[in-house]
Amino acid sequence: MVTTPVTSITFEEYLIYDDGSDFRNELVDGRLELMNPPTIQHFLIADFLDTALKTEIKRCSYPWLCLREGGVRTGRNKSRLTDLCVVTLEQAKELLNVSAVFQSPPLLIIEVVSPESVKRDYRYKRSEYAALEVSEYWIVDPLETKITVLFLEEGLYEDTVFTSNQQIASRTFPELAIATEQVFSAGNLS
Repeated sequence: MVTTPVTSITFEEYLIYDDGSDFRNELVDGRLELMNPPTIQHFLIADFLDTALKTEIKRCSYPWLCLREGGVRTGRNKSRLTDLCVVTLEQAKELLNVSAVFQSPPLLIIEVVSPESVKRDYRYKRSEYAALEVSEYWIVDPLETKITVLFLEEGLYEDTVFTSNQQIASRTFPELAIATEQVFSAGNLS
């Protein structure tokens, strides 16, 4: 089957878009941008963090969910796919039977950097998430073995970089006890 490339699409059309493939797309200024499949390392790191955050949510009895590949509307005709996002149960209930693209800011967004996403994760998503007022954003970078944690302060992100055995500091999860090296070790199969 041959499909005609979509040159312009609205946010509303994006929510119901289906080209018959299993490819994932982000919406950027009305254009669909194909997301490359993640690496095994990427999957393993995301899985480790997903498990750690879900465990902490349960331990603290927070009324939250940690979701993989949740969408976040970041502009009129913009929507990003997160590697992980933490949302309230109320946010999730609003989207229970529709496309999981949040239009209110998640409590926390985590992106795992891959070679083709460096500029997207560090620059574009950073500014879009700040404009949406996402209060905490992590950039987990296995290429540089560092985790950048960004906190929104007066509309701009202030960042702290964590490396080696440093404990990650989170405002959303103040009692979370994970060292940077644990995150990157999870991405290895040895």
